[in-house]
Amino acid sequence: MYSIIKVVYPELKALFIWEADFTLLYPTSSPTARLHSSTEQPPTCTILTACQESASPTRHLQTCDRLSWSMSLFAVSMALLGLYVLCRCLIPWLVQSNSTLALLWYDVVLETMLDLLTGSTRPQRLLRAVSINAVRGDPDSVIAAVDHFCKHTEWAMNVGDEKGAILDLVVMETSPSTVLELGTYCGYSAIRIARLLPLATKLITVEMNPNYVNVARQVIQHAGLQEKVCVLEGESGDLIPKMTDMFGIQTFDFVFLDHWKDRYLPDIKLLEDCDLLARGSVILADNVVCPGTPDYLNYIRDNLKYSSRFYQAHLEYTRVLDGLERSEYQGDRQDYHLVIDNETIQTRGEKVK
Repeated sequence: MYSIIKVVYPELKALFIWEADFTLLYPTSSPTARLHSSTEQPPTCTILTACQESASPTRHLQTCDRLSWSMSLFAVSMALLGLYVLCRCLIPWLVQSNSTLALLWYDVVLETMLDLLTGSTRPQRLLRAVSINAVRGDPDSVIAAVDHFCKHTEWAMNVGDEKGAILDLVVMETSPSTVLELGTYCGYSAIRIARLLPLATKLITVEMNPNYVNVARQVIQHAGLQEKVCVLEGESGDLIPKMTDMFGIQTFDFVFLDHWKDRYLPDIKLLEDCDLLARGSVILADNVVCPGTPDYLNYIRDNLKYSSRFYQAHLEYTRVLDGLERSEYQGDRQDYHLVIDNETIQTRGEKVK
């Protein structure tokens, strides 16, 4: 918008200066002179008459061209200003509390528009913001830079600051020695987790999109955590069965689910089938309300192999209701003992009502 003003202002200024010169040169052509033309005669001047005869048609055409060009620039600048206000203020305010509109606007319409206008992708723009604003080797500085970018410049589908604080809390409570993340995106949640892990603990994070993998590795390296985070490129369904052979891991103490929502249920079942969950393993699932994972919640909450807790929060950087589901694996046992009203009830793999 500033660049447009810089173009329009000199044109308008030149127009007004020329109009002033034109008024001096042609007293009868100014608006004020026309009002008095019927009662006063302009002074006679041979030079002015000659100039009028030779230059008047050309100068009038120049005036029209300048005025037309200036008005066109002014109209374009006003249209761009209105579009800017609409996209940056009005629409974001309208979609703040509606999950469908928020995801449609931020994750489809706005991202597509900015990709076309800038010739870059959202992850690339986020990486550029981190490179400029974050202190190299400081994970907290990288987190702050990403949060600022997503709040004030462009929304992105990170876990966000509000739910990120819940993620931090669960990681510190669990104190895991083996960690798996499904869904790396740009590496924001990987950095949040890795910075809280003991020195000997390594985070394995899986991402299927090669462009996201490239950006995530650079963001994680900027945070100085490249030695603690291993970013794997590929499908979660293909990589989960290979974890033991690739890394020698028997079970995961902590698993963070933040990839495609329709993969939550198949992947948790795959982790069970591959015996990668031990008694006490904690699974934290993001976006269980928005966009939602009803099949996963039904499975995890109705399954006696898990004890679950829901953390209500909001969709990253909005007021849309969302939340995380924390589930602790109780083991695949045949007999379960539940305590209800101080009475112990034994059941064999059946849900107790």
